[in-house]
Amino acid sequence: MSNEAAPLNFIEHIIEEDLTKGYKKEQLCFRFPPEPNGYLHIGHASSICLNFGLGERYNAPVNLRFDDTNPAKEEQEFVDAIKRDISWLGYEWATECYASDYFQQLYDWAIQMVKDGKAYVDSQTSEAIAEQKGTPNSPGKPSPFRNRSVEENLDLLEKMKNGETKEGEHVLRAKINMESPNMLMRDPVMYRTINKHHHRTGTDWKIFPMYDWTHGESDYIEQVSHSFCTLEFLPHRELYDWFLDQVYDSNKLRPKQREFARRNLSHTVVSKRKLAQLVSSGVVTGWDDPRMPTISGLRRRGYTPESIKNFADSIGVGKRENLIDVSHLEFNVREDLNKKAPRIMVVLDPVKLIIDNYPEGKTEMLEAENNQEDESAGNREVPFSKELYIEKEDFLESANNKFFRLTLGKEVRLKNAYIIKGESVVKDSEGNITEIHCTYDPDSKSGSGSEASLRKVKGTLHWVSAAHALPVEVRLYDRLFTEASPDTNKEKDFMEFINPDSLNVIQAYAEPSIKSAKAEDKFQFQRLGYFVVDRDSTPEKIVFNRTVPLRDSWAKLAD
Repeated sequence: MSNEAAPLNFIEHIIEEDLTKGYKKEQLCFRFPPEPNGYLHIGHASSICLNFGLGERYNAPVNLRFDDTNPAKEEQEFVDAIKRDISWLGYEWATECYASDYFQQLYDWAIQMVKDGKAYVDSQTSEAIAEQKGTPNSPGKPSPFRNRSVEENLDLLEKMKNGETKEGEHVLRAKINMESPNMLMRDPVMYRTINKHHHRTGTDWKIFPMYDWTHGESDYIEQVSHSFCTLEFLPHRELYDWFLDQVYDSNKLRPKQREFARRNLSHTVVSKRKLAQLVSSGVVTGWDDPRMPTISGLRRRGYTPESIKNFADSIGVGKRENLIDVSHLEFNVREDLNKKAPRIMVVLDPVKLIIDNYPEGKTEMLEAENNQEDESAGNREVPFSKELYIEKEDFLESANNKFFRLTLGKEVRLKNAYIIKGESVVKDSEGNITEIHCTYDPDSKSGSGSEASLRKVKGTLHWVSAAHALPVEVRLYDRLFTEASPDTNKEKDFMEFINPDSLNVIQAYAEPSIKSAKAEDKFQFQRLGYFVVDRDSTPEKIVFNRTVPLRDSWAKLAD
């Protein structure tokens, strides 16, 4: 195996170049800046892994900074969920920061900009401001309020701050260049009035800073060296730098913004607005519904921190947006759980199997491996008796030579048990099979070393002893959307692509060894897939969520 270090990505090249041009390693500082207006999703996970991964690589601090500048949409619930998700992924932030920590400093700087003639209060409507900004192909026109006196601007700004003006009556704008080819530089709004309770500052503030004004200045206050954003913020970089120019002290480190491409995931949406719509419309049960692409949803689905981090690492950091097939994420969780998850036997769609020549009333305990991928996982005992449950699809009355499961007149092995032979069936009045009768070879017990036990048969079935079976609820989750990219179709609303079969709840039978399983315990149901115990479980009934099937069933549909 090669010991060569992995090649640097372009973000790391930027940092390495800065280190050769005067940055000191001890000056490096990164940040992850979520807005607490929803739960984090798989796209955020890539950004978390990037920023905290850089922190680990360079032994540098990474701040968690909440961009809490819009009290109309932000809630403490979201703050708590974000912190919980980052910790669950295994990362620790250096300092917990909030944009609201800097409201006074930002306001003081804004007052100085007004005094310097670099900001003014505009009393136009938002529609009028948008119209006079022009288009990418035509210059904007100056606001009729652009040349208000410093005194009038300061007076109006104070009234906005004190809540003496109505929402939307005034905004504070930076005075830059209404003819700039970059429309973001055409006198951007810095402050607007919002008369809503803020989750941290209460009603102390009536005006709230816009993201572009807050972002770079917060980086500067925290002395963040590199501020990494997704590609849609590339046009914002010029404004980021202009705002920094207004406050920068050459004795301090100057942050720099750089951009990387989003990685979108197929068969889902990652817009917080659309995720919130799924929650509010009742399509899903909440932000942590196992069908949601949120980190909380993936966790409840049975994904592991390692599988998500491996996924983020495998798709890398790029300069061009692309759509990653969700099967790649599923591959990573299969790879991780294959090494870790104990194996158990669960029958999802049961039919009774009766072994005619097995002694009546007898129960024997058979030894089964917990995980053949992990020798240290040991073995467990599974009860075996005359009456068992097997999967309905594992039996056909008559079948061709390509059917390697149970049929009349042919032999299969029961996992960890004996070789059996199909003999007859019992049907109800509608012709449905209610019982399968078979015989077993007493000398063919798995692991006994007998000649009969070494006999090769083509099929092996999982099973559960009927007398000892534990009834469980199993939630079979599937992809939430039938289309790979549900929110890019201009003709249809993304909600039209909801998969009606994204959840199927069934009653199943499990071997009794899992009776004491706890929420978030993960298992491989042999021959079926990976499952996790849901928090809805009670002492009376365990609830399992399917994480992923053992194989990618969607790949077959795509062929």
